[in-house]
Amino acid sequence: MRFITPERCVMSAQAFLLALLMWQFEGCDYLFPRLQMNVGKASLVPQGRAHGSSFAHRGELRRAKRIVVKLGSAVVTRGDECGLALGRLASIVEQVAMLQNQGREMMIVTSGAVAFGKQRLRHEILLSQSVRQALHSGHNQLKDMSMPVLEARACAAAGQSGLMALYEAMFTQYSTCTAQVLVTNLDFHDDQKRQNLNSTLQELLRMNIVPIINTNDAVVPPPEPNSDLLGVNVISIKDNDSLAARLAVEMKADLLIALSDVEGLYNSPPGTDDAKLIDIFYPGDQQSITYGTKSRVGIGGMEAKVKAALWALQGGTSVVIANGTHPKVTGHVITDIVEGKKVGTFFSEIKPAGPTVEHQTEMARNSGRTLASLHPDQRSEIICHLAELLTERKEEILAANKMDIDLAVNAAMLKRLSLSPAKLNNLAIGLRQIAVAAQDSVGRVLRRTRVAHNLELEQIAVPIGVLLVIFEARPDCLPQVSALAIASGNALLLKGGKEAANTNRVLHQLTQEALSMHGVREAVQLVSTREEVEDLCRLDKMIDLIIPRGSSQLVRNIQRAAKGIPVLGHSEGICHVYVDAEASVDKVIKIVRDSKCDYPAACNAMETLLIHRDILRTPLFDQIIDMLRAERVKIHAGPQFASFLTFSPSAVKSMRTEYGDLECCIEVVDSMQEAVDHIHKYGSSHTDVIITENENTAEQFLQQLDSACVFWNASSRFADGYRFGLGAEVGISTARIHARGPVGLEGLLTTKWVLRGAGHTAADFSEQGTMKYLHENLPVEQPLAVQRDSN
Repeated sequence: MRFITPERCVMSAQAFLLALLMWQFEGCDYLFPRLQMNVGKASLVPQGRAHGSSFAHRGELRRAKRIVVKLGSAVVTRGDECGLALGRLASIVEQVAMLQNQGREMMIVTSGAVAFGKQRLRHEILLSQSVRQALHSGHNQLKDMSMPVLEARACAAAGQSGLMALYEAMFTQYSTCTAQVLVTNLDFHDDQKRQNLNSTLQELLRMNIVPIINTNDAVVPPPEPNSDLLGVNVISIKDNDSLAARLAVEMKADLLIALSDVEGLYNSPPGTDDAKLIDIFYPGDQQSITYGTKSRVGIGGMEAKVKAALWALQGGTSVVIANGTHPKVTGHVITDIVEGKKVGTFFSEIKPAGPTVEHQTEMARNSGRTLASLHPDQRSEIICHLAELLTERKEEILAANKMDIDLAVNAAMLKRLSLSPAKLNNLAIGLRQIAVAAQDSVGRVLRRTRVAHNLELEQIAVPIGVLLVIFEARPDCLPQVSALAIASGNALLLKGGKEAANTNRVLHQLTQEALSMHGVREAVQLVSTREEVEDLCRLDKMIDLIIPRGSSQLVRNIQRAAKGIPVLGHSEGICHVYVDAEASVDKVIKIVRDSKCDYPAACNAMETLLIHRDILRTPLFDQIIDMLRAERVKIHAGPQFASFLTFSPSAVKSMRTEYGDLECCIEVVDSMQEAVDHIHKYGSSHTDVIITENENTAEQFLQQLDSACVFWNASSRFADGYRFGLGAEVGISTARIHARGPVGLEGLLTTKWVLRGAGHTAADFSEQGTMKYLHENLPVEQPLAVQRDSN
């Protein structure tokens, strides 16, 4: 055996750290090469707030300037409790450095010294034992070596320097300086020591240094019994939860983020039946909480975290408890919290006046199930009563609408916001159409099969469940969508644009008034709290389908934000009108004008005009251009169109542009087939039109084109639920599953299978069984009772 000299065992600090990083790396994607941050894009320096009262709402956390991040033992240590979780630490360091470079003052209260020291001491002991045993045995075979119990204080003493070196190496990647501060109870209870600590930390923050604070576990005495968390001036630093709370109050921090291995505070131990994550926790709610066991490591536990959080809240610091152990799942949890996103449990002293959005969703779901069980005539009555209220209470509606109009900032918004007696009358007509359709929706038998003798299967239409419809400044959406939800038996959450807040409030009150006639008032809820749309999209266990109504940008934002909830919507409304060589002059002018100019902001407005090459330099072409110019439509030239002109309009930047205004692109194609190919390449599968007198050409276009709506000699503006006779629509879908095009009542239904038997078992149909499958299709019109009697 080769003997290892002491000199060869000595490693420099940098070499040791590098080796440790490589050895401990757990396969996470968050190590240094992936840590990139554009410091040059730092946001404005947050202004914080006057200390003494905490933030009342999550959205206000964006203003937090001084932030304490507490890293629990389960966050810092690996699953084997020996060594550090480098991937998680790297992600946390990235976020803290990012916030520091935004001008915030960041402090870290960290665990991990004991775990780091335990790892180092185990290595030293194993190495020492192996050398001694080799000397005594005289050969290379080593006997089993027992590992002595390692005392925590010794582990802390051995691990503290390595832990700090690791933090310093990580923060160096962002040109961020750190400083270590070790504290004990005396540093808070002795006035002179407390002032010295405060002064040191203030100076470090002033110099843009991140203080990394930990209890001096090598010398810290045990906590005094029954003395912790009793008041602002008395707190025993028995764990890092209480240390972080004491430090946050002492330093007048705006926010304390406590990261642990659970998503936040639950009303009962996580993993138990009916355990629910508490979004916002208020002082006085402690009696509603059942605490579980402590985490796998550490000495705090959730009860200690809650006590510390409430103590900090009493001192004027806002608190969020969240999960910091799964960076791939939770994402950038620290920056998400600071951005006001719904992450973990937020502690607040101010209860909102109305119910939380979670409570609203529960109320909607419970009432929606009752709505679905009503007789179709009762659902129709509700919708008809709502239609009557729209006309009977029009003065009240229009008065609220005027308040919104007076605050409108531009003409486009004014047009979307504005209601009139004529609009209300048209809304009422559409609602009555939906009421008729409601007679044959929920519970309708779609398919009936006799599986075997006395074993019959039905596929029936049923509601989807809870819908979340997000719409912008279009208050007429509210009664339309409400009527469709009522007709289909779905619970409904409505999130409207703040521009129409007054109108939406009145329309929602009328909707609930109509629902009350059959005891389902809560089935339709208007979300008017401070909840961000992105937060609503996280309610994947409560919401079954999200339907955004508005711009393509809104739809894209919702699709990105949705966490496990299907989104029904269209990507863009890049609609085409193709003018064939055999088109009628009169039809072309009428259809092109209506498609582009009737409502250019609509998703079904024309964005690209395709013209057959033979029409160029003809009177028809001149009339098209003159009409567009008269309507003040700005024209952009496609590549082919520009090549035919000496002086062409501005070249189009992209053929995939949704202008949403009095602008359009003109492009030239050589044939109907080339028009189809162009639309497939650049379109959004929304609505596309052909204008021609050649029936054969038209039919080929209609069959070959793969869009949700394909029209012949009709304006693209007909792609609308009301114009289709659906009464109204919840939106346009360009998806290829579930619903496509204008989505009315049918698009809000799904199916379930109902099997009626007489003691049948699958074993009855085995090789040794006595029964055979029939699988006979039965007419759906025939009542089931008649079918069964005929047997």
